[in-house]
Amino acid sequence: MHKAYIRLKYGVDFIFALVALVVSSPIFLAVAIAIKAEDGGEVIFKQLRTGKQGKKFFCYKFRSMKSTRVAYDKEKRVISDNNPNLTKVGRFIRKFKIDELPQLLNIIKGDMCFIAPRPLMPVFDSDYKDWELIKFEMRPGLTGLGQVNGNGHLSIEDRKYYDAYYVMHASLWLDLKIIFKTVALIFVGEKKFLRPVSDAQYAKLKREIKITYSSNDIICAELKLQASK
Repeated sequence: MHKAYIRLKYGVDFIFALVALVVSSPIFLAVAIAIKAEDGGEVIFKQLRTGKQGKKFFCYKFRSMKSTRVAYDKEKRVISDNNPNLTKVGRFIRKFKIDELPQLLNIIKGDMCFIAPRPLMPVFDSDYKDWELIKFEMRPGLTGLGQVNGNGHLSIEDRKYYDAYYVMHASLWLDLKIIFKTVALIFVGEKKFLRPVSDAQYAKLKREIKITYSSNDIICAELKLQASK
């Protein structure tokens, strides 16, 4: 991980998030009115996620479901477009990723940045292998490498691979590629960009992480994650 680039990235993201929040304020207002008009329910949905160094934070989204009290099944984490619990407004804002806009507030607060591994719920904390813990070396992102290489069509293991790969190879060029693909998938769909991970790719990344991070680094990361539960 290029720490100088990451520090610069956080600063730039804060400024861009402030500007984006102002520019997108009419969209915020329109979506809020549409959600209220449909069923009168809450506009913002917040969910606990695990962030940098295992810190827990509330991730914000526009509410897209009729009920947010449905039991979470981590084996079926992706909500299909025809899910009966989706509202009409929710189906539309999810399709165009508008439901993620409130996470601009998470970026301004310092919980997140624009591009990095996506934050998962604490229910996944006990599932990480040692080499995957490097994900928690940086703030989670609004979009990431896993999201532009198949997202919900990937296995959870492949998504974790892309998370770890990003932390090891974060750069301006990689971020620009992710931005371009994020915009493209909104119009053509995530499945078009599906890139499953091969055994050879896993082996190469694990070797790279082992060389870069000592066992003490991994133990410290694991302890931080456990302490934050």
